[in-house]
Amino acid sequence: MGSATTKKPEKRIDITINGKTVSARKDSFLLSALKENSINIPTLCHHKDLTPNGTCRLCTVEVEVRGKKRFVTACNYPVRDEIKIETHSPAILEHRKLLAEMYLGRWPNVPVIQDIAKTCGVTAPSRFTSEMTDPNPKACILCGHCVRACKEFMMEEILDFAGRGIKRHLTMPFGEMDKHCVGCTSCAYVCPTGAINIVDDFNRPHNPDMIRDHGMKVNAEMATLDKNQCCMREVGTANIVEVMAAYDLLPVHNYKFGTHVDVPKIDSMLLRKKYITQNLPDGCWKGCSMACAKTIDNFELKTGPYKGHKVTVDGPEYETAAAVANMGCFDVEFLAEFNFYADTYGMDTISLGTTIAFVMECFEAGVIGKKHTGGMELKFGASAEVLELMHQMARGEGFGIEVGQGILRLKQKFAKEYGADPAFLKDIGMEVKGLEYSEYLPKESLAQQGGYALAIKGPQHDEAWLIFMDMVNKQLPTFEAKAEALYYFPLWRTWFGLNGLCKLCWNDVVPADNFKENEPAKIPGHVRNYFKFFEGVTGIPIDEQTMLDQSARVYNLQRAMSLMFDKATRKDDVPPYRSMGPVTVEEYESRAERYDKQLKELQNINPAGKNTEEKIQLLRKYREEQYSILMDTVYRRKGWTKNGVPKISRLKELGIDLPEIVKLVEKHQED
Repeated sequence: MGSATTKKPEKRIDITINGKTVSARKDSFLLSALKENSINIPTLCHHKDLTPNGTCRLCTVEVEVRGKKRFVTACNYPVRDEIKIETHSPAILEHRKLLAEMYLGRWPNVPVIQDIAKTCGVTAPSRFTSEMTDPNPKACILCGHCVRACKEFMMEEILDFAGRGIKRHLTMPFGEMDKHCVGCTSCAYVCPTGAINIVDDFNRPHNPDMIRDHGMKVNAEMATLDKNQCCMREVGTANIVEVMAAYDLLPVHNYKFGTHVDVPKIDSMLLRKKYITQNLPDGCWKGCSMACAKTIDNFELKTGPYKGHKVTVDGPEYETAAAVANMGCFDVEFLAEFNFYADTYGMDTISLGTTIAFVMECFEAGVIGKKHTGGMELKFGASAEVLELMHQMARGEGFGIEVGQGILRLKQKFAKEYGADPAFLKDIGMEVKGLEYSEYLPKESLAQQGGYALAIKGPQHDEAWLIFMDMVNKQLPTFEAKAEALYYFPLWRTWFGLNGLCKLCWNDVVPADNFKENEPAKIPGHVRNYFKFFEGVTGIPIDEQTMLDQSARVYNLQRAMSLMFDKATRKDDVPPYRSMGPVTVEEYESRAERYDKQLKELQNINPAGKNTEEKIQLLRKYREEQYSILMDTVYRRKGWTKNGVPKISRLKELGIDLPEIVKLVEKHQED
């Protein structure tokens, strides 16, 4: 989701370190508190991106709690109230010195061991030498970093220790290369001595080290930050079902509403607890540390050609769960079956769910009836009928043939053949340019209304997902700010799509210090990561302006070429009104307090004495005017005409003023 752009407040307590009272984060570990207060102690097995385990014992300190003293390892001992810590008492110093001398005896030439020995006061060669002394300066020192990284970063257990005492060593199962190893380089990334060598593959990138360095930063963030941000590794993108509902952004009943009392019946908490298979390296491709693709195993189907079979359901993703909410079918068993058959039949759950939600509203509004649906009562919540409709679509039978054509053609058919009001169908039919809306409710976010309707290929959030920036974080207060976002984000998202890169590593988990950036919504640290990855592969340095220009060439070519299909002018960028505001009395009254307040504060209109229909029209006039201003501002920022067509001067700037392209746009240059 990428909404973690501000720093959360910390709970802090006072503790005593070396006789001095200091402030520390509650529930952090002592080692963090010491570092925060500029008190350094040696560590060997500790790594900032891994779960601490205290095996090296070098970070041992003396703690006193309620008058009782004992030695503990600072890396994994939690900060508590009324605790006193001594970090450099004579006994502690002697303890560390003895350990350091023993390590030096085993690995005398490893730089990290030499540094620790020096820090601990070991000046002479170690007394503790044996037949196991290893003179290799890149020797494995048994710190366990690689073992933990394999498990925590990649959810694998390919590396582990074998043997006991001085015979202890690192190995793969049975001492053989494990087929599950994908060469992710997590182990090499965390190794403090360089003991692990990575053999490059045959893709021959320009700079493998640069790729590893920046790739492993992402791996480390996934392992350490995801559990406190989006929980992608546990439940996948479905993690935001309840988040969207909490912010009134989850589409319900064909985008009428933004939440529902039954959301817990399909949310990620339920999926995580009872359905999704956990602790598996489950990703789109082997080696992905985010592993957001999830599965439900051994799910028994209740309908269709595979009725009674136990299957693996790939998902569900957020969009599928939200599509189910949009149809009013709050049943996790239905969600799983809907998900499975959509995948099996090759149906897009977004277009499928949005189209069926439209059909359901038409049924409830009397636009169509049982005589049109083949006897099915397609009301919101009709789970069994939805599944039957899917099976009909797959078989090419009955009403399923009509629904399978999508909202644009259904609107035309319902108006022409059934006498439905075209204006009403246009208002509630959630499609633009023939593509159905993806599953977010944009009514209260003007920027997201533009993000959907101004997208070249139609209303999907691949180009610009601005709801949180605009509605929640209030980062886009002006038309110019919204236009800048609608310029930058579509180009940025187009760029990493062109390069075949996943967007989830950009903004679904963000760096812990992202709030310090000048433009945190862009997740600049991750943008720089993508640029370094590009340079590592190609050898070509890239910056933000170069990226924008590369992407703008493709983006403007797409817009110009869309003119051949009559899908690239202002009229094609106007959303259905439900994307902007309430269409029906029921919708308005569900948020009457909000809308009445907006009439007063934004339009200086007193809603008292006006009926709901009148208020709907007043609000509509204002919101449509606001959207028109947004279109003008966005077109101007993109270098397009007021009719939404790239100016020839802009094509020249980008070096794409090819004769064939100029011919397409020249008749639309009147501004």
